[in-house]
Amino acid sequence: MGALELPISDIAAKVQSGELSAKELVKEAISNLEAAAEYDAIISYTKGRALEGAAKIDSKVAAGEKIGSLAGVPFVAKDNFLTLGGKTTAASNMLKDFEAPYQATAIERLEAAGAICVAKANLDAWAHGSSTENSDFFVTKNPHDKTRVPGGSSGGSAAVVALKSVPFAIGTDTGGSIRLPASFCGVVGYKPTYGLVSRSGVVAMASSTDVIGPLARTVDDAALVLDAMAGKDELDSTTIDRDEKGYQPTTTYHLPTTKIGVIREYMSEGLDTGVKQSIEAAIEKFRQAGAQVNEVSLPSLPLALAVYYIVCPAEVSSNLARYDGQRYGHSSAEAKTLEDSYFLSREEGFGAEAKRRIMIGAYVLSSGYYEAYYKKAQTVRTKIINEFKEAFERFDFLVGPIAPNTAFKIGERTDDPLKMYLSDVMTVAANISGNPAISLPVGGADGLPIGLQIIAPQKADRTLLSISKAIEELK
Repeated sequence: MGALELPISDIAAKVQSGELSAKELVKEAISNLEAAAEYDAIISYTKGRALEGAAKIDSKVAAGEKIGSLAGVPFVAKDNFLTLGGKTTAASNMLKDFEAPYQATAIERLEAAGAICVAKANLDAWAHGSSTENSDFFVTKNPHDKTRVPGGSSGGSAAVVALKSVPFAIGTDTGGSIRLPASFCGVVGYKPTYGLVSRSGVVAMASSTDVIGPLARTVDDAALVLDAMAGKDELDSTTIDRDEKGYQPTTTYHLPTTKIGVIREYMSEGLDTGVKQSIEAAIEKFRQAGAQVNEVSLPSLPLALAVYYIVCPAEVSSNLARYDGQRYGHSSAEAKTLEDSYFLSREEGFGAEAKRRIMIGAYVLSSGYYEAYYKKAQTVRTKIINEFKEAFERFDFLVGPIAPNTAFKIGERTDDPLKMYLSDVMTVAANISGNPAISLPVGGADGLPIGLQIIAPQKADRTLLSISKAIEELK
């Protein structure tokens, strides 16, 4: 076992004691990533800054200074996080040469805890997608089968963790973009309560559902990373207070006192046989461990995807308006007038999916259609939020699959946007409602991993991580 395959807490402890060198760990991580180049998970590296940061940590350790909970641990950031020492592209031609003048709060907090960003991961451009096929640069391949997608939009982040190149990566989850690739790649993917991690310095997609979270090999590792990032930030007014007890899972979580609701709408027709069997097997383990397991129905869940694909494009169309070819990002060399510059810069810089979402969003917000689409979607959104609240009056947690299927073939859904959007049918509701949710590997079918989704009440992140650790340890 290589040093980077150890639990994150062990790596940090060994760096702090001087047993491991942060600089050597960074070199090992970069070597691992370069050796796995065939999977096309990495857009760019931040080698110079990473090695400088590692050298500083090693010097501080030698001087007897205390570093932090992530001392010397290398990680990969999804390429929609602003970072210094390299480019931030959001996997879009619009930003292919953009170098950020400051860093995302999440990156700053991870670095303050001693972690070191070594590379930027591929994603669906602007995080618009479920397969990482919408990247303007290349398609990331699934570590379990290179003919299949890794999920999206945080596909590169999930892939590097599954490949054991780095101990953890960070991603964004707007409608399932951490949980879906975690399920497809067989790693832990955590979507915190909305507002628990600052969005400052992260390229915006849909501001009312964007969430920042970790992808890691174990629940303990994911919790340690979340703990470093969580909490209020004056640069993001939507952030909330962190739990005073932190986010490390309790080691004494008692499953027999737990009430678990199995979401009926997620276990219905359309679920692949292998997925259904794996989820049912996991649920049976809960029962055998003494948990009280019953079915629960949230009647409005079948409407969640429609709500999401009205609200999300509306916010996308607003957020992407800033990329106009004037201040930063791609500016058309062919433009002869200011009006030409606006039109040509956006035409050349945006890919097909970004244009599709901009047009849908502009349409649902336009005069005469706002009441018919956007306002109705927000009304149903409130209904979904209330149904979650009612369910959590009876249950501690809700469970179901992450997706109705395992990772699909590259190219299988690219010609059918609606079929691609259906990949998110089981994940978008937790974003609409703001509830924390996790993807936990529980089995597989035909050599491909399957993730169990566990959803908790808002702000119950520590409890969700605790039950997830207890479930992870069930035999």
